[in-house]
Amino acid sequence: MSQVSTSPALGIATKPERRDIGLRRRYAAERRFRLYGMAAIAFGLLFLFLLLFSVVSKGYTAFQQTMITIPIEFSEQIIDKNNERATNPQKLVTANYPVVARNALAKVLGVSEDDRAGLKAVNGMISDSVRVQLRNLVTADPSIIGTTQTVTVLAHGDLDSAFKGQIDLSVPETNRKVSDKQVGWMNQLAESGALSKHFNTGLFTNGASSRPEAAGVGVALIGSLYMMLIVLVLSLPIGVAASIYLEEFAPKNRFTDLIEVNINNLAAVPSIVYGLLGLAVFINFAGFPRSAALVGGLVLTLMTLPTIIIATRAALKAVPPSIRAAALGLGASKMQTVFHHVLPLAMPGILTGTIIGLAHALGETAPLLLIGMVAFVADVPATPMDPATALPVQIYMWANEAERAFVERTSGAIIVLLIFLILMNVGAILLRRRFERRW
Repeated sequence: MSQVSTSPALGIATKPERRDIGLRRRYAAERRFRLYGMAAIAFGLLFLFLLLFSVVSKGYTAFQQTMITIPIEFSEQIIDKNNERATNPQKLVTANYPVVARNALAKVLGVSEDDRAGLKAVNGMISDSVRVQLRNLVTADPSIIGTTQTVTVLAHGDLDSAFKGQIDLSVPETNRKVSDKQVGWMNQLAESGALSKHFNTGLFTNGASSRPEAAGVGVALIGSLYMMLIVLVLSLPIGVAASIYLEEFAPKNRFTDLIEVNINNLAAVPSIVYGLLGLAVFINFAGFPRSAALVGGLVLTLMTLPTIIIATRAALKAVPPSIRAAALGLGASKMQTVFHHVLPLAMPGILTGTIIGLAHALGETAPLLLIGMVAFVADVPATPMDPATALPVQIYMWANEAERAFVERTSGAIIVLLIFLILMNVGAILLRRRFERRW
């Protein structure tokens, strides 16, 4: 059979030429699609880099705190003037400890007790949390009254920001919170070694505080831990049991189809709706206390259940039907087939879905706001029934503070939250790769 062609003189392409043109167009379209995909990935990575850079650049300094080490004279004239500690121990609690610290720092800086303006400036260099620190020292060991002890105290938040270079000291003195005199004293203390930066353990142990230098995420970490334990204990068995029934035992009819549709819809419901549900059911109806980690855990359990059910059903579907057929052929019952063969093989996918669901719950803020977990909680909760807050809620509250130093704390808390989320997602990936079987 001869090949059909047309005369080039007529300007009409032959069939082989048209075929080559079509192939070139398809190849060009494929290259363009690849370029679009690479551009989309690069675009996403760029924004991820900008996000991480913005958070880390503002928050890495939160892991360090400026401290002042000075010899403090626990003056008996200020703490226990009338020697009443034996008959009235409350006097030691109510003593004016900030004045004790101020006088000690003023003595180091050479400020006279008659210089009121100088004493006020000195007082602005020490954190108000020194009251609690010195009070605890004295009440723990009253024998130090009348002696001089070397104590390391927190610097004021403004001085901390200035020492970290977060305040532009070149602007006029009237436009910044740290005066020129305080800057000079800061440099003097730094040269003598009395002023230095230490690792900020208080960021992980302290609770809420109106003073940024003394604020920490300790209460939020414990509250988040309680909530994640409640979510894990409740959502994992309930979600797995529901998934096994729907996938392995439930008859396929309109009722089960309706259940499946509703589960998929619940997974897409905005999280704030679960907060409204928790407020109505757990607080208004059941009478659970507001701001309790128990209520937060129950709300997050409701929110996480659809995710775990969907992930578990997908893991069960991924087990080949031949496994079920072989087990049934050897005489195993339906229950034995599911729990002895199918479920162990689906466990990597179930664990992965559970960890991803927990990571999603850990980063939620909206439902917790509605159940009152925005309370100012300074003490670590001993039980899930005690008032608490959560890490994302703590970030939200710090972001609304006007103090400059809280910007640093906010970004530092975001870094802590991101580390937990990354660890949980990496754990999910490692579990899947470790236990996954390819059929």
